[in-house]
Amino acid sequence: MNEQIRAREVRLVGPEGEQVGIVPLERALQLAADVDLDLVEVAPMARPPVCKLMDFGKFKYESALKAREARRNQQQTVIKEMKLRPKIDPHDYETKKGHVVRFLKAGDKVKVTIMFRGREQSRPELGYRLLRRLESEITELGYVESAPKQDGRNMIMVLAPHRAVKASAVAATASRGGPRERTAEEPATAVAAESAASESAAAGETGTTADTSGQ
Repeated sequence: MNEQIRAREVRLVGPEGEQVGIVPLERALQLAADVDLDLVEVAPMARPPVCKLMDFGKFKYESALKAREARRNQQQTVIKEMKLRPKIDPHDYETKKGHVVRFLKAGDKVKVTIMFRGREQSRPELGYRLLRRLESEITELGYVESAPKQDGRNMIMVLAPHRAVKASAVAATASRGGPRERTAEEPATAVAAESAASESAAAGETGTTADTSGQ
């Protein structure tokens, strides 16, 4: 910026984006001083480098505002986990289904894990039927993002909220002025999330896993 620029000549862009052309650095600096603006190198790898006349302080301020707004509007990718046993008690099933419903309503994905022990491993159809039952009972809130599959002693299915449900959850969170608080059933665990490069230094995406093992 300004006197820090080392090129002998630059391709100058005016404050409104108009092309001025290739001019000596001294001339570009003089033009910037005449209109009380900064000469900012915006494409240093070009030959000659491209410089623009701008109010750099105002530019930084507006960029910070945009970054804050993007962080405020960004949607977290959150995965919760619910663990069940293939022969789960009906009352326990309803309780755990209630957690799944609550997670989906909050706009979160849910990884449902059926844990097989001992001879149960020879009866995978029990876990499959249980997962299909759960799927049919939450169909208004979500859908199966990843179909049931065997993973060692476990069978796993991933549920995701419908777009309208997630949008409603995001709107509710925004109206409360920030992310919802975690409950006792939701210990924090990092999960993958995407974020814009301009935001990564200030805020990262985090996920949460609720590990409520079946008995």
